Amino acid sequence: MSQSTEIEFKTMVSARDFKRIMTYYHVTAEHITQQTNCYFDTPDKKLKKANAGLRIRLLPEYAEVTLKTPQKEGLLETTERLTPTEAQNYVKLQQVPKNGPVEKKLATLDVAITQLHIISQLTTKRAEFPINAGLLALDESFYGKSGHDFELELEVKDIKTGKAAFDQLSEELNLPYLPAENKISRSLKKMQS
Repeated sequence: MSQSTEIEFKTMVSARDFKRIMTYYHVTAEHITQQTNCYFDTPDKKLKKANAGLRIRLLPEYAEVTLKTPQKEGLLETTERLTPTEAQNYVKLQQVPKNGPVEKKLATLDVAITQLHIISQLTTKRAEFPINAGLLALDESFYGKSGHDFELELEVKDIKTGKAAFDQLSEELNLPYLPAENKISRSLKKMQS
């Protein structure tokens, strides 16, 4: 189990800009990892109302369940590592591990794991690597048969210096700022369209 603070700045990018940035950073197929995110909530949307998010992320070598909850600056991420087989079973059952840190944190939001169900799913091809400003992620996300989009994320340690670094990076890459909703919201909208 781990807990960490996530502070990130992000923008949607066009397919053309995405390819240009991939070329700029010399990103090749070997740098890209595919991940599938399965998002959870309760029927009455308790997590959404609490501005929280819960997902199981399936990666080639391992999986993890992560609960993101708001704090003064950024989000608190509570994460448990899973094997791919464990994760597949939890996804099939639409559950998360019992008696672990994620379940305990959910309890503070008045959410029982028996109330959970999968609300959406998406697959992302991600290139992630450190740059001077922080951890840069370039994401191409696929929403079933309803399309895909492109996003640039910069994860930083400090909100103030991080914002300045993100603005400088956007200027350096000649990127217009296009607000990026979180992936849960985008995947739900794509499913409804």
